[in-house]
Amino acid sequence: MADAIELKAQARARVGKGAARELRREGLVPAVIYGDKKAPETIAVSFNEINRRIYAGGFLSHVITLDVDGKKHRVIPKDYQLDVVKDYPLHVDFLRVGASSRLNVQVHVSFVNEDKAPGLKRGGTLNIVHHTVELTVPANAIPEEIVVDLDGKDIGDTIHISSVKLPKGVEVHSHEEDLTIATIVAPSALRAEEAEAAPVEAEAEAKE
Repeated sequence: MADAIELKAQARARVGKGAARELRREGLVPAVIYGDKKAPETIAVSFNEINRRIYAGGFLSHVITLDVDGKKHRVIPKDYQLDVVKDYPLHVDFLRVGASSRLNVQVHVSFVNEDKAPGLKRGGTLNIVHHTVELTVPANAIPEEIVVDLDGKDIGDTIHISSVKLPKGVEVHSHEEDLTIATIVAPSALRAEEAEAAPVEAEAEAKE
């Protein structure tokens, strides 16, 4: 489960482009807390801390406790805006969550036992279709990652989400009936050999 993070923040009364630029000059990033049928709250968070969290990965799948001038809010980052040139954070949206809330989050997919996959040993390539998977999860039990076991996987095998063991209470949020996570494809040399052999086999069948 992704560990909860606590960040300091401060309330801000002024809004607008001018106020946002002033905050950024002070080393802060403007942000908003919304949801849970409550009025939105405008806040400011540390630029250095938010920038570090975003580029550490998994920012949008971690529940955060925001300490706003001593008042704590349990939230999850829902979106952030980056400068189009310099890629530093300009604004962050936080969504309030309760203990019983269920959220849709993108969770990283990791692969284990590559050394036990016959297809990879034979020179095949792991073709990853989805590096992350959107899941519906309890707010208090967001998995850090989804693990795909490659033990026994051979060339031509397709790995679907239905074959992956998900934590209790976690469901797949996808329009695909059975999401394809990855495939093991033949090495280029083998594909070339098969392509060359195909016309010969076809000719032999025609003569029979």
